[in-house]
Amino acid sequence: MGVFVYLPLVLPLTALPMARLAEQHLHPRSATRLLAAVGSTLALCSTLCLALLMVVGTAQLPGNPLPDGWSDPEVRATVPYDEKAGLVAIGVLGAVLAACGSTLLRHTRTRAHAARALPPSAGRGGRGDLAVVPSSDPYAYALPGRRGRDGRVVVSTAMLECLDAGERRALVAHERAHLAGRHHRYLLVTQLAARANPFLLPLRTAVAYSTERWADEEAACAVGSRRAVATAVGRAALFSHRPAGAAVLPSFATAGPVPRRVAALLDPEPSGGLWPPADPHLALAAVTATVGTAASALSSLNATVTLVSILHAATPL
Repeated sequence: MGVFVYLPLVLPLTALPMARLAEQHLHPRSATRLLAAVGSTLALCSTLCLALLMVVGTAQLPGNPLPDGWSDPEVRATVPYDEKAGLVAIGVLGAVLAACGSTLLRHTRTRAHAARALPPSAGRGGRGDLAVVPSSDPYAYALPGRRGRDGRVVVSTAMLECLDAGERRALVAHERAHLAGRHHRYLLVTQLAARANPFLLPLRTAVAYSTERWADEEAACAVGSRRAVATAVGRAALFSHRPAGAAVLPSFATAGPVPRRVAALLDPEPSGGLWPPADPHLALAAVTATVGTAASALSSLNATVTLVSILHAATPL
């Protein structure tokens, strides 16, 4: 176990170069899935190692509920500076759990509040999953379904008045792409990962952008015009800069960097291939992130197996 238990706490740094390069050179669908998978794996490994440090560092403290055998010198010797590291790990792990719990609670409450805020007649102005809400504030967002219910595309009447017919179709297609791709799940996963390890904050930002780009590309396919979607994105963002009502859901419906999204839509459609990357810098960053993720997973596994073996030997049945 030794010092290797500390590696997963810092190895998320290996994924940072890939975050920006992936959103620039990969198809946004591929970038979203790749970054979410890497971020969640690294976050789980770092959290597991915090738990191991807490067990090792606090086993010898008086009054703890752990078995007496767990305080043997062999257990404490598995980690350098075990007592100090364990005490620090208690506070850090508690903060991580509190932050992740707060994020889940806020996410759940926001969705529930948005669902309750929809008036019974919200769907009369549209069809199917489209809910038109009478409001003087221009906004539009995708409200994911829950408990077997389908998701809804919520658009205010003020936003519809700001756009022409083609731009409305692009806007609705964009929000429907969010629902079809279940983008809120990718965003929630990366939010939790960033809460678990602050080194993963750039991945959360990159995924927030790539999900919007993913929805932009799907909307462009639906309406048959990348320029029409670019115009709709720009106009909707321009009007939605006005004070918006509480129905806006920034936690999983962020607008993203609009100028970059518009510029990307005016460029040729990105390739859907994941490997090999066209950019050599991205290939190097991907290899670095893969090695870092694998090293983090192996270090966590090694530390877990080592500690479980020692604790099992130190604790008579």
